[in-house]
Amino acid sequence: MMRNSPAAGDITANSYNDHANIPRAPKPTNKFTNTNDHHPKEMVDELSFRLRNMSDNSPHPQLEDIDSPTEDDMSLKDAYRSRMLFGASPSTQMSPLTRSPWASYVERPATDLCDPNSNYTGLIASLVREEGNIYSLAATGDLLYTGSDSKNIRVWKNHKEFSWFKSNSGLVKAIVIAGEKIFTGHQDGKIRVWKVSGKNPSVHKRIGTLPTFKAVVNKSLKPKNYTEVRGSHKNIWIKHFDAISSLSLSEDQSLLYSGSWDTTVKVWSVSDFKCLESITAHEDAINSVVSGFDGMMFSGSADGTVKAWRREYEGKRTKHFFIDNLLKQECAVTSLIINPSGTAVYAGSSDGLLHFWEREKLLSSGERLTGHKLAVLCLAAAESLVFSGSVDATICVWRREKGGEHKCLCTLSGHTGPVKCLAVEDGSRCRWTVYSGSLDKSVKIWRVSVEPADGERQQRARSSSGQIFSRMREKSKQVTSDEVAAVYLIAGFNWDPFAQPIKLGGKAGSGSQFK
Repeated sequence: MMRNSPAAGDITANSYNDHANIPRAPKPTNKFTNTNDHHPKEMVDELSFRLRNMSDNSPHPQLEDIDSPTEDDMSLKDAYRSRMLFGASPSTQMSPLTRSPWASYVERPATDLCDPNSNYTGLIASLVREEGNIYSLAATGDLLYTGSDSKNIRVWKNHKEFSWFKSNSGLVKAIVIAGEKIFTGHQDGKIRVWKVSGKNPSVHKRIGTLPTFKAVVNKSLKPKNYTEVRGSHKNIWIKHFDAISSLSLSEDQSLLYSGSWDTTVKVWSVSDFKCLESITAHEDAINSVVSGFDGMMFSGSADGTVKAWRREYEGKRTKHFFIDNLLKQECAVTSLIINPSGTAVYAGSSDGLLHFWEREKLLSSGERLTGHKLAVLCLAAAESLVFSGSVDATICVWRREKGGEHKCLCTLSGHTGPVKCLAVEDGSRCRWTVYSGSLDKSVKIWRVSVEPADGERQQRARSSSGQIFSRMREKSKQVTSDEVAAVYLIAGFNWDPFAQPIKLGGKAGSGSQFK
């Protein structure tokens, strides 16, 4: 039965602390943890000797040397001291400070954080304006668009506010970019279209609203264009009568899909803004819709299902046909994404699980990943990586390995509220920039750097391990923390002894260091 309340799994600023209504995920397992119970004794002895005799002139500050700690810094310090004194807990229960085996808090120069060739993984910057919670964002080129519940859409460039424009429609729930057009989905059920001014790149002009006023008037003249909605009310089929929760573009960017809490998916022409089709897809609010390979479209709903649809053309008309239910469960489906290669479909749920289906298996068998304690609200993908943002205020970074297995590479921590939206900027040489928007009213920018595939990484480790140990035996040379971390990884250790909070002049954030 369709509800009049917000969709299950859709978290608002007034409700995100009320976790009682959100099913908790099963206890996380260390299925993907890279551990090794057998450590070479000689390596351990040499590392211990070296660490005990580190010079007082080490460039890595002790915890007490950090000036003006914030509350987050202090909590991280306490956690750090606890690990130093008592070691890591054997429990698999996640905590707010849970990090991947390679996670480290490293204080680094600003030049290193901004260097695109740096292998640093972690928080780069935090963009904060005390005006609203962040519900949507989209990145294109060097610009980042953010939508909030403040009626404003802000544009950021080089980590600074570049411009803004007002939508006059309340909460901005979705943003997608198709060439020079920017589409925004709103709480009032309308889609607004914007374009950058040719004279001034900081000025954005509204060039349309979907459905258009002309289309609404024309459809209103014929009774056959009305459909029954809640109760005895009727509505024109080209209009959403509830909030738009998701927007997605077809592969060729000729079609725009809009999913709504009114249980329908509507298909629009990007070129002339016409509504081509309306699909009553689910029995409850639609939380996410995504279009991808082979004319396929997927919809996820608060009714607990993920449905697959195929696009076909009947003359000049576009029509979508239902193919299959990929998922049926009690928990709401809150987010969907297709990886860039089109080989897998991912779905996040309100129970904290991440489900996926592989294209080569004809989407017939779904598997799941466990990494979050609370609902997964958003997903993003880049090459073999998948990013999941959750009500637990963390972002898990997953990598799809050969054979379809997935490994959790790291957990990004720094938000103080649910992570509501994610975007990834295409990277190079295994480096990406990740943007996350949260109900803590901030947008955080992360650098994620990963090692190549296992085979290549092992080969590089074998070739470099001899050089690192050779340097360690030279007492006249100071060993850097990066080298020690690399040796720890080779030796089978899963903890960086030089873990430190990142100091960026704001709240602390965490990530992982891959070398």
